[in-house]
Amino acid sequence: MKLAPQSVPYRALQKVAGIVVVLFFVVNDSGWGFPAAAGATGAVLLVAAAYEIAYYRRFEYELTEDTLDIRSGVISRREREIPYRRIQNVDVSRSVIQRAIGVAAVDLETAGGSSTEGSIRFVTPEEATRLQREVQRRKSAGSTTDAGDAPGEDTGPAEEDLFAISPRELALVGALSFDGRLIGLLAFAGSGSVPVLSGYLPAASALALSAAAVVAAGALFLVSWAIGAAVSFSNYYGFRLSRAGDELRYERGLFRRYSGSIPTEKVQTLTVSDNPAKRALGYATLSIETAGYAPGQGGEYGSEAAIPIARSGRVYELAREIESFGEPSFRRPPRRIRWRYAFRYVLLLAVLVGVAFAVDWYVAADLPWFAPAALLLAVPAAAHLKWKHRGYWLGEDHLVTRNGFWSRSVRVVPYYRIQNVIDSRSVFQRRWGVATVIADTAGTSSLVGSDAAAVDFDVEEAADLQVELGERLQRSLRDRRERGASFEWIEGGRDADVENDDVTDRDGAGHTADTTPEDGDDEAVEVPDEGVVRPDFSTTERDYSEPAERVDTGEYAVDRFPSDAEVAHRPDAEGDSGTNDAAEDGDDDPDESGDVGSAENDDGSDGSAGDDASGGSKD
Repeated sequence: MKLAPQSVPYRALQKVAGIVVVLFFVVNDSGWGFPAAAGATGAVLLVAAAYEIAYYRRFEYELTEDTLDIRSGVISRREREIPYRRIQNVDVSRSVIQRAIGVAAVDLETAGGSSTEGSIRFVTPEEATRLQREVQRRKSAGSTTDAGDAPGEDTGPAEEDLFAISPRELALVGALSFDGRLIGLLAFAGSGSVPVLSGYLPAASALALSAAAVVAAGALFLVSWAIGAAVSFSNYYGFRLSRAGDELRYERGLFRRYSGSIPTEKVQTLTVSDNPAKRALGYATLSIETAGYAPGQGGEYGSEAAIPIARSGRVYELAREIESFGEPSFRRPPRRIRWRYAFRYVLLLAVLVGVAFAVDWYVAADLPWFAPAALLLAVPAAAHLKWKHRGYWLGEDHLVTRNGFWSRSVRVVPYYRIQNVIDSRSVFQRRWGVATVIADTAGTSSLVGSDAAAVDFDVEEAADLQVELGERLQRSLRDRRERGASFEWIEGGRDADVENDDVTDRDGAGHTADTTPEDGDDEAVEVPDEGVVRPDFSTTERDYSEPAERVDTGEYAVDRFPSDAEVAHRPDAEGDSGTNDAAEDGDDDPDESGDVGSAENDDGSDGSAGDDASGGSKD
């Protein structure tokens, strides 16, 4: 399959637009005149167009049975085969210009990757949507459908709308957003410029300078708030979240439109975040961290906003639909740790007072350098709130942690997603006898230290928590393996109602196998109420050195000679009950051999008289 034809001029202009503008002005101003400048820019455009035409002719992609194949390159040929199972997300984006000319960019992200694995730039919007849906369908169902399906055909599961942002919520997203990059940029630019700025300060009173500083700080915060509001409004305009099968799909964006999916089986951590303003209004944000790179999220690698803002109850309701983690009851750090937080805030205020004093002494502006000391009154409340909003909770299947007051995050991690449990203790934590337990996952948030963490707990409790998380991780993994591949013998069929000790044999003749003790039986086979008999091979004397023989019962296959028990090889065992091997007595008929677990006998009984408690049930 090929790219969209209109992508050729767009790609050419996209690559050389900046070069063409600079070249035109340089040639025109150098004395060559307008004709030479126009000829030079025209030549560059022709070369770019020729290259893009060759790129268009040599670029191909194909949906095979197991992989998405991409072949590209003009001078250096490159072929990539991306297995469907490794594809984390197929992200489709369209800028304003791309929407105008009718093209879309498709980016393929793989699990664990830190960048785009493959890009298809550019195809029609219909083909981009088809690729997105078809890749996810083949990945989930292992479909072998022909790759040449019509672009408009509905190849995926039906979508169920979960959330669509309202105008009120979009306004709140902007109103409650704040972009501090401008403040950081100005702080960096002015970090070493105090001596320079001091010469431009007007000869005014300290009161006037203080008032001017307050007005400048207010204006700076107002501009930062306006920038944050505009960015958030642009990012989340038209946000929509839906469920289709085992994935969540989202669409968002005003100037650049994004659409993508969040596979639920790749979810590592759920994060419900808020701040004092959101909490006061009853709103929160839900983010989903996956195992790979999150496209279109800027610096928030591995994290995608499932809900930018909504009522807290609605956010937790959707979070529980993805991971059923119950209602957490957090365990807080020890109360004495509030003194640690208070001490840290006092040190911070001391630094601020020292900086203000140094500025006042150097600039000689007679500033009220002692003003930050007034914040000491807020230290006890700040320390208490920091302690109050920290904690952890061990649910049945999930670890839930909470940290932060100004920016509070509640993180939900399934036990089976934990990769490593880390006991971290800083120098200051060791002095207070506390530690931090971090549940590291496969998500990339660990690179910036935003994993789920139980912070500032007693050393003994932290050690116990580390051990408990390790045990729950192993137990969760075992449970998942058992649910995925378990072997159980169900007497009487899947739908049979076992109400007594008689169970129906699976010979299709309606014979029954009575488990009542008979002459020659050492012990009767006890059938539990649920009708599940798990064989015990610990006392059997069968020769397990030979591979297991399979018996097809018509519904499923079972092992006549299970070879997975740790039983020593005993070639000299003769006359043992139930060990009439066909290789020894020359009898190749399994119906007459009397072997334990025989599918059927002539008299309809379960096995021969040598049937014992360990092997009397069907293996």
